[in-house]
Amino acid sequence: MMDPQTHEFESAIDAFPVRLQNFEGPLDLLLHLIKKNEVSIHDIPIALITQQYLDAVQLLQELDLDVAGEFLVMAATLIHIKSKMLLPRPETAAGVEGDEEDPRDALVRRLLEHQKFKAAAGLLHEREQLRAAQWLRPDERVAALAGDEYEPELEVDLFSLMTAFQAVVQRLKQRPKMVLPPEEVPVEVRIGQLLARLSETEACGFEELFADVADRRGLIVTFIALLEMIRLKLVRVFQSGSFGPIRVYKRPRPVDAPHPIGDPDR
Repeated sequence: MMDPQTHEFESAIDAFPVRLQNFEGPLDLLLHLIKKNEVSIHDIPIALITQQYLDAVQLLQELDLDVAGEFLVMAATLIHIKSKMLLPRPETAAGVEGDEEDPRDALVRRLLEHQKFKAAAGLLHEREQLRAAQWLRPDERVAALAGDEYEPELEVDLFSLMTAFQAVVQRLKQRPKMVLPPEEVPVEVRIGQLLARLSETEACGFEELFADVADRRGLIVTFIALLEMIRLKLVRVFQSGSFGPIRVYKRPRPVDAPHPIGDPDR
């Protein structure tokens, strides 16, 4: 028998199949989890990171975000490393542990190499965007004179959005359960509601987008609506520092923005 929560995900996705472009890969997800847990890349707690990685991939699949085979290959790699680390290390004839390579070492080398290229690409992107987006970043000297603590805003990646969404879902579980008639809100309608709310204020906190939602289905539809708004370039999403509060800004839709799914003018 199908889990009702799984059915809710499938109903929402079937009604509005969201697809993201420029999807980040499994190494990006691993780096995100390492940073989130504040652990050393040279000493990865493989059991913890593997479980969190599998949870994230499951959410990607439930949201139907085109999880590529490479994500599943990495999942198998992590499980293999975890199993090898659970085995006793080989001993020499003298009863001393051998010098066999740590099962994590090959993965660490891949992560360090990927991190190096990612940092170089990020530097180029930052230089390119600095002039075009200076109005979104308050001047540090002006902020200091006003007595405000300066904290630059960073664009948010998909995995940070997923982490914030998982926190919203967990908080819903802790609320007192209310028996309400199910409300079917199409994603297109939810997008209009969110845009109307953003029109009333300069920006909106990520969690505020879910303030009027009382069930899991509503959370899913709202999150999918936000992803589609990002894809259509209707909003900008920023995060204050690493893992800080996320804020959503409405923006004029550029001429080269993608068409909505199902748009007859595509």
